Amino acid sequence: MIKVENISKSYGEKNQKILALDDVSFSVEKGEIFGLIGPDGSGKTSIFRILTTLLLPDKGNAKIDGLEIVKDYKNIRKILGYMPGKFSLYQDLTVEENLEFFASVFNTTIEENYDLIKDIYQQIEPFKTRKAGKLSGGMKQKLALSCALIHKPKVLFLDEPTTGVDPVSRKEFWEMLKRLKEQGITIVVATPYMDEANLCDRIALMQNGKILKIDTPKNICSSFPEELYEVRTENIPVLLKILKNYPATLNSYAFGEFVHVVIKKDTVFNKDNLENFLKEKTFKQIEINKIEATVEDSFIWLLSKN
Repeated sequence: MIKVENISKSYGEKNQKILALDDVSFSVEKGEIFGLIGPDGSGKTSIFRILTTLLLPDKGNAKIDGLEIVKDYKNIRKILGYMPGKFSLYQDLTVEENLEFFASVFNTTIEENYDLIKDIYQQIEPFKTRKAGKLSGGMKQKLALSCALIHKPKVLFLDEPTTGVDPVSRKEFWEMLKRLKEQGITIVVATPYMDEANLCDRIALMQNGKILKIDTPKNICSSFPEELYEVRTENIPVLLKILKNYPATLNSYAFGEFVHVVIKKDTVFNKDNLENFLKEKTFKQIEINKIEATVEDSFIWLLSKN
């Protein structure tokens, strides 16, 4: 459904250009939930703006459903739904007025495609006469998604859709995306949240305008090449400093209430030795567990290798 080939994009004047995308290539299958995963500034929004025909690449090309993003931009816009990161609907219009407006832009009606948005819109329908600017974050999110879907797009682009939204609304949102996938819509999601990566069929890990790796979340985690342990004790900041000096440590970093420790290959290591080492440093309540890598662990590992 989507094919991106060697796209690059820079911003700024000739002498002060900032490279936002550096020779990016990937493809997205029809009916797939594909995630662009990375921190702010990694290039996710630039990719979205190029694929939604709002921005021209400096080089490279992309196709959506066989249509070229530059030559066929008018036809592409008819088959896309786009939900930008910032709430961009008309805040002085009511919920119903916003939805009617976006339906009219695509020469359709709410009634014609109501089945597609029914599960989402029913949750905000009791507030249909309320102005969009007065809605909560979760309600704004549902309205924006309804407006992006009202013309029954083939591809849906969601740029950091759950940023600033409470955990319950985040969970509801991803359940809605699964139902949309079942209707054959191809979904591309950009998010900085590593836990959301596990909800995608495949993901591309991004940093500094480059794609570090593309695969399923499961394969990315299982390909972590080193042994990984989690350590918890009473003083995490001091623990971090101490672990960096432990002979078997390849890398260590804070991870919630634990510190994750990557152990060097070909190192004679066991938990008892590490526990004794920490006790010598006056730590008392020590917990050490061998663990499987998460997407975030894999992302940190890839960053260290690049």
